[in-house]
Amino acid sequence: MGPVLAGVLQLLALIAALALAYVPLGNHMAKVYSSDKHWRVEKWIYKGIGADPNTEMRWPAYLRGVLAFSAVGVLFLYLLQRLQGVLPGSLGFKAIDPDQAFNTAASFVTNTNWQSYYGEQAMGHVVQTAGLAVQNFVSAAVGIAVAVALVRGFARSRTGELGNFWSDLVRGVTRILLPLSVVAAIVLVACGAIQNFSGIHEVGQFMGGDQQWNGGAVASQEAIKEIGTNGGGYFNANSAHPFENPTPFTNLFEIFLLLVIPFALTRTFGIMVGSVKQGYAILATMGTIWVGFITLMMWTEFAHHGPALQMAGGAMEGKETRIGVGASSIFAVSTTLTSTGAVDSFHSSFTGLGGGITMLGMQLGEIAPGGTGSGLYGMLIMAVIAVFIAGLMVGRTPEYLGKKIGTREIKFAACYILITPALVLILTAVAMALPTPGHSMTNSGAHGFSEILYAYTSASNNNGSAFAGLNADTQWFNSTLGLAMILGRFLPMVFVLALAGSLAEQKPVPATAGTLRTEKPLFTGLLVGAILIITGLTYFPALALGPLAEGLAS
Repeated sequence: MGPVLAGVLQLLALIAALALAYVPLGNHMAKVYSSDKHWRVEKWIYKGIGADPNTEMRWPAYLRGVLAFSAVGVLFLYLLQRLQGVLPGSLGFKAIDPDQAFNTAASFVTNTNWQSYYGEQAMGHVVQTAGLAVQNFVSAAVGIAVAVALVRGFARSRTGELGNFWSDLVRGVTRILLPLSVVAAIVLVACGAIQNFSGIHEVGQFMGGDQQWNGGAVASQEAIKEIGTNGGGYFNANSAHPFENPTPFTNLFEIFLLLVIPFALTRTFGIMVGSVKQGYAILATMGTIWVGFITLMMWTEFAHHGPALQMAGGAMEGKETRIGVGASSIFAVSTTLTSTGAVDSFHSSFTGLGGGITMLGMQLGEIAPGGTGSGLYGMLIMAVIAVFIAGLMVGRTPEYLGKKIGTREIKFAACYILITPALVLILTAVAMALPTPGHSMTNSGAHGFSEILYAYTSASNNNGSAFAGLNADTQWFNSTLGLAMILGRFLPMVFVLALAGSLAEQKPVPATAGTLRTEKPLFTGLLVGAILIITGLTYFPALALGPLAEGLAS
């Protein structure tokens, strides 16, 4: 079997698995967020934190819950890292430096999971499990909660109430993320991923020095890393490390895990707004972009330029031989079109155009299918923009799901789509203009520029993957990337929840003969076009200086 055919067959198997999980998981999540019953363990949690899960919240109160909870998470994780040297189970590792502790705390609380450190050489068992793994669960649950609040804004009328943040948060963990993670961890352990609390072991000599490996609760963290679209790994090599991702099957399984909730949330959306066809339209948009990007990535990585690539069957530099070009391409596209950031290959070693595809996937806003929750609310914001554009084209007041898209709503949507490009482009320009940040670049020219552009794209869009050529463990990058992660996560949420509150206050508008049918393929095509055009106009000049210049020169 040729490598191209193997890659195509793996893609088809992945699509089949996602299709099988779509309806049951989507239905389950809709039931979770529509139920008025609380499990006993959930009642204990509410009592412990002093929250009333039955109190409905308007969008400012919902936002305060999101921000307060996340702020406490940043502080707790920062202190845990700074105290690591005196904690049990630290494996002898010292406390994390202040700038790196801030960066890591911001990273994991914002669901970014950017790592400027070597996991196996910096973090002990307590920080990994009580700090990083916990944030993998709750940061993902926060994203789903915000998405559900926006869906309720479309579904409800004549009320500004969007549900209860604390109830949505707890249910997301106890009823969705935790059960899925338990099953996934068992599968990973059965397939060879490690799960222990062992110390550091000497395993022999390597290049004149001692080689050491340490164990850890890897499989359990790997499971929520992918299911929650987090991305931070136990080891510096991330999902390229055989302890995290031992076989081609686990590689495909991990891709499935990072895609299954974002895709299934479109079914949840359709059920909650009373029209599964609306969910299918959003699903079709996500799927079209995802498959299109994978096709382009495989084409660039299988394009044989020179005898070395021909003998290897593709661009094998930076890729694991047990995984191959096809599966690495699927993983790279899936992890950058979601907010996962996990990698099974080094994106810096992809072809010039291949590296550009990974960047563009993040720059789209990670909405195809996007992160847990963030992908859905990002796509719905783009749907509002597309409906507005369609309304201008035909001279009608734009409507979406029975709600008018007026001046107030379009301002919220416009602010949402402007935040991350502003962060990416401004911070990249400042880093390139200053003398010190440039010293962290491994390469010069277009590829060196791509390293910095990728870093700020990844941080501002809360992805977390790296181009693997930039030394980001400096005070400049730890501080500015941490700031980008916080602003890129929470400023958009402000406008998402404000939009949700505005929509929930409206009364439904009856459909007429002139109403745009947003469940039809025509709207899907319009939405795909709006996404690509808006993103292309925003980022094309920067991409032309980096990956496009490199790709056309090779």
